[in-house]
Amino acid sequence: MSETPTPPDDADRPGPLSWRVRTALLALFVAAVATIWVTNQLLTARFTETTRNRAELRLVLYSGNLLSEIRRYQLVPQLMALDQTLISALSAEEYVQSSQRLIFYADQIGGASLRLLDRDGRTVAATDRARLGEAHRQESYFVDAMRSNATVFTAVRNETGDFSFYYSRKVETGGTTLGVIVVELDLGKFERAWAGISDAVLVTDSEGQIILATEPRWRGLPVQEALTREPPDSAIERAIQATADWTSVSADAYVRGEAVMRIDGRIPFRGWSISSFTTYASVRERVNAVLALEIMVFALLAALAFYAMSRKTAIRMALFQRESAELRRLNNRLQREIAERERVQENLAVAEQTLEQSSKLAALGEMSAAVSHELNQPLAAMKTYLAGARLLLRRNRPEEAQTAFHRIDDLIERMGAITKQLKSYARKGDDTLVPVDMGEALASALSMMEPQLKSRKVRISRILPDHPVRVLGDRVRIEQVLVNLLRNALDATKGVRNPEIEVLLASGETATLSVRDNGHGIEDLDALFEPFYTTKQPGDGTGLGLAISSGIVADLGGRLTARNAEGGGAVFEMQLPILKEDQQAAE
Repeated sequence: MSETPTPPDDADRPGPLSWRVRTALLALFVAAVATIWVTNQLLTARFTETTRNRAELRLVLYSGNLLSEIRRYQLVPQLMALDQTLISALSAEEYVQSSQRLIFYADQIGGASLRLLDRDGRTVAATDRARLGEAHRQESYFVDAMRSNATVFTAVRNETGDFSFYYSRKVETGGTTLGVIVVELDLGKFERAWAGISDAVLVTDSEGQIILATEPRWRGLPVQEALTREPPDSAIERAIQATADWTSVSADAYVRGEAVMRIDGRIPFRGWSISSFTTYASVRERVNAVLALEIMVFALLAALAFYAMSRKTAIRMALFQRESAELRRLNNRLQREIAERERVQENLAVAEQTLEQSSKLAALGEMSAAVSHELNQPLAAMKTYLAGARLLLRRNRPEEAQTAFHRIDDLIERMGAITKQLKSYARKGDDTLVPVDMGEALASALSMMEPQLKSRKVRISRILPDHPVRVLGDRVRIEQVLVNLLRNALDATKGVRNPEIEVLLASGETATLSVRDNGHGIEDLDALFEPFYTTKQPGDGTGLGLAISSGIVADLGGRLTARNAEGGGAVFEMQLPILKEDQQAAE
């Protein structure tokens, strides 16, 4: 495969923003938030204080106008009670010119409503002639005036919920009460004037009852009850209200669901008080105008920054597209090579399996001569027993002939055992792993190698534990490894006067089986398990036995090692994971 071109530096590669850019954008965002927050706090406080000062000035003006209006009519009843024309009319009960007289006074004092009541509370003269004849005997302004020697001020709530305000004073002559003069004040004009501005205004009497207000529903209520805020009906209205109040300070009160600042003042008349409620709308508008300007400036800065980054990103993207095209070509080439290597790998796996089986068949070929010799002995004995049995039958000695047949049957079983071991060894292994008794596998391998071991007169020493040693594996493949190790040990003892092979099986954390010989040892330990490496003469071996055995042990999760013994010879050690008791129970 051709070499991959060196990728460009990260600084030239299109991708996520660098830490410097992210830091700059974060700093810009923090500066914008801090500036907007500080500006909001400072301007809100400043504009709120300005609005409060203006509201206080307006409240003083409202209070002065109202007090001036009240005091303007305070002396009118006293002057009219001394009018001889009205006294004479009440004394003679002649009221033809009385209403005209009241109209004259009304023109002089500027539009007040005047009424003249006789001693029974009946209207006998009025600036509004439609009210002649009305009875006011039960009204508080008539009753209080009849009982008092001074001018009486009275606030009366009518049927519509509005309040009417009266000055009244009794008219008398020579100690005799003739009637009552009533002056009605038009204080409602102040309500109408206040309603034309953005503030809400109310006036309370000495008992805290609202007697004048720009909100009609407040009249007659205590201030606390009138200002009870009704929550918005829906979640949308509450969200809108929260958004509308975001720049205001803590509200003093709420009017029509809107936060307002409350300014209180006193009217030096009968304990009256006046209060105004100014909305924060003007404060919010002025603050939001400045904040909008600041946000616009920061938005422009952010837009310029993003524009610069987009230009840089466009340049990077062009480079990235060129790199991507090259990488796609390399990737396609790599995919083709990977597919080719996978095919080679599959062929190699098949070849390894074929070589493994070939190694077994080669071992079988080497063992065939010894097996043939082993089979020839029982065949010769069987021929002899058959001849003897035939002779015994001719001599009518069937019992002795039966004994010969039993011996022949034993010889046949022995021959079957020999061929059964060879047949089992020759078949291919199974991929399914099962518990394998290492002692039984060793016995089977020694049984297959028995003819060769006898022909060479090799002394075999076996050291086995008292309890079974089990591993999880494939018995056929484990036997193949054991046969290869025994064959190598047998070949290593050629030319030795007293050949010995020692087989040791031990169990601990792993199942360890060692095969030691007293041969000449191993010359090259590093290349021992390499394929096709052999120290035998040409034609005596392929050099695949130990390589295949090492692969089998590795597939089973173990390892195969070799070393030279201290007293001479070689030691091959196979270690496999031992099968624990809980695993055996599960199997």
